[in-house]
Amino acid sequence: MTEGERTGRRIEIPTDLAEALERRIEGTGFPSVEAFVAFVLARLCEETAAEPFSEEEERRLRERLRSLGYID
Repeated sequence: MTEGERTGRRIEIPTDLAEALERRIEGTGFPSVEAFVAFVLARLCEETAAEPFSEEEERRLRERLRSLGYID
């Protein structure tokens, strides 16, 4: 793990998910679950930036966040 990978935020995931990811990355070029998750999230952010939410997706997202009490 490089110095850059050690800085940042920690995200906790359930143990069973971490174990499944460990099995999934076996034999790949990923040195750790953390590296794999960072790669996947970075790709997701790239896709999201390229394709903004449709009006309908944004409406549903706002409704869901409202129902969970995150927004008024």
